[in-house]
Amino acid sequence: MIALSAIDGPGGTLAQMGWFFTKAALLTFGGAYAVLPYVYQGAVDHYGWLTALQMIDGLALGETTPGPLIMVVAFVGFLGGWNSALFGPDALFAAGAVAAVAVTFFTFLPSFVFILLGAPFVETTRGNLGFTAPLTAITAAVVGVILSLACFFAYHVLWPQGLGGAFEWNAAVLGLAAFIALWRFKVGVIPVILACGGSGFVGSLLLQ
Repeated sequence: MIALSAIDGPGGTLAQMGWFFTKAALLTFGGAYAVLPYVYQGAVDHYGWLTALQMIDGLALGETTPGPLIMVVAFVGFLGGWNSALFGPDALFAAGAVAAVAVTFFTFLPSFVFILLGAPFVETTRGNLGFTAPLTAITAAVVGVILSLACFFAYHVLWPQGLGGAFEWNAAVLGLAAFIALWRFKVGVIPVILACGGSGFVGSLLLQ
């Protein structure tokens, strides 16, 4: 944090990113889908590092890999550094790269500290109702947060220009088809993702 503050000041974008993603790391006990709504609210609504549609692109990018959180936070950091032009208009890539590294570092540093220092203590709480009962409540809260993320996805994909804009029927039909394939016909996730990505690519070519 001292190094980031020295680059562009304690109230600068890099220092803000370091502090914000340190706080975000404290929510990762619920998994990536629990922390991503918080990242969206901070990065898009509060700080304005990127737009809602860019955040959707980052979330979609994260879904192509087994570890969506690291992909999304690096994406958010890169675009935040790029859009903020931290090092001037002639060094946009450098600004994005530095911000992406800083964001990734501060997101996962607390997690590694928790693992190294807290793992032995966690094992001693196995079967202790005083510790398992609060975790049950946390699990219920995480389910609600994931539902909120699903609603966020649906809104910005189906109405990319807001409720006053056009409804994306192609995305709605594709999403329904993917749901039926997964739920009714038990098709594997990877084939569904590849089919949806291919369909979206072909559709974008036809609309040009």
